Amino acid sequence: MSASSSPTPAQRPESDVSPRVGLVGVMTLMGWIAIARLWPEISTALDLPVRREVLSGPYSALMAMLLSGLAMGAWSLLVEKVHRRPSTGIDWSRPRPLAAVIEVSLVKLAGLWATWIAIGAFYCLGRWYWTGQYLFAMDVIFAAAIPLFVLSVPYVLWLDRYLKEPRDHAWHFGAMFMSRREPWDLGEVKRHWRAWIIKGFFCAFMISILPPGFAGVVETDFGALAHDPVQLGGRLFELLFVIDAQIGTVGYLMTLRPLDAHIRSGNPFLAGWIAALICYPPFVLVMMGNSGILQYEYQTAGWGHWLAGYDALLWAWAALLVTLTAIYAWATFAFGIRFSNLTYRGVLTNGPYRFTRHPAYVSKNLFWWLSAMPFLVTSGSLLEAVRNTVFLAVISGIYYWRARTEEAHLLAEDPKYRDYHAWMDEHGLITAPLTRLLSRAKQRRLQEQPAE
Repeated sequence: MSASSSPTPAQRPESDVSPRVGLVGVMTLMGWIAIARLWPEISTALDLPVRREVLSGPYSALMAMLLSGLAMGAWSLLVEKVHRRPSTGIDWSRPRPLAAVIEVSLVKLAGLWATWIAIGAFYCLGRWYWTGQYLFAMDVIFAAAIPLFVLSVPYVLWLDRYLKEPRDHAWHFGAMFMSRREPWDLGEVKRHWRAWIIKGFFCAFMISILPPGFAGVVETDFGALAHDPVQLGGRLFELLFVIDAQIGTVGYLMTLRPLDAHIRSGNPFLAGWIAALICYPPFVLVMMGNSGILQYEYQTAGWGHWLAGYDALLWAWAALLVTLTAIYAWATFAFGIRFSNLTYRGVLTNGPYRFTRHPAYVSKNLFWWLSAMPFLVTSGSLLEAVRNTVFLAVISGIYYWRARTEEAHLLAEDPKYRDYHAWMDEHGLITAPLTRLLSRAKQRRLQEQPAE
């Protein structure tokens, strides 16, 4: 069923995610950043027997993420009562006896533990996980492994008593893994592995990028940069990217049914996986990193260099780039605890998603074009300028490809997304004009085709 075949709804469909969840997370994060920056003053005032320096270390960054996640989870449960939603698949009113579910739970636990061991083995085999910033992620993940295995037992036994259908995709993989006589569904096994490959790949990456940005934000003297639009803009970009990374990491970790944040499905299309994964390490290093195939910043100097001497324009350009970065961060924290790539976890229709279906991709690519200015090169070489421009255009095309594969996934999953897709084609501030433009171009091509 295509989006165009459905009647356009009169109103924008209601979002499955409240905008307040992400705001709670951002407020908590900013509160911890303030404490981390003011820690010398706080520890001195309280006469604490600790080192009186800013809390900019990696475990302070990890604490920021944990506090944000706890705050968003508490808000979701205590204020929005998300655990009562039918979409959780939980019926709290009719718990089963433990004896009735323990066999199912043990099969599920076997499937989960086998999955986690396989992901751990992949981490061990991947050389890139044992260099650079990934080392911190490996320390965190392996420190959490034993508690995760232990806590999974009471969690699964407790939750299976209330699940309407405890034989979920984890059970189907467990049944296959244990060669159970009960019939298991290969399709459910694939759904299980798609979800856990996404979690395994992106959790390691997201945890690895937490410390550098957080340290930069905590240690920066923003007052000293107040008269330098280029330096101030750079630090504000970093702050907004910290918000994106911190809230995004929470989303990958808190895929829990009682929070209605579980992964309904992973993208089943190979094209979607290729388009997404080439944008992240280790693949992005080959494609877009220094000396990568699509390196677009060869002999470039950036916006600060080319606009130097034009103070008003520098400030305006910095404000524009900060706005684009803020939209990018907003597109992440609007998901609250449901952010993740390549997954369907409900439909988001509010925040920046009122204006375009892909605000993160639009803002990110505009930022790259306006900050790098690939069409201007320090060598004056027209050939290099053309190469840079073409390669960044290819990268923008990759993000368009990602957007289309994500839409194909969501259109197949949820009628609400089909309604949202159709509504945006008619009413989206950015999407609707583009849709009309593409539609007219398509009609013109059809009219120009010779009749057979």
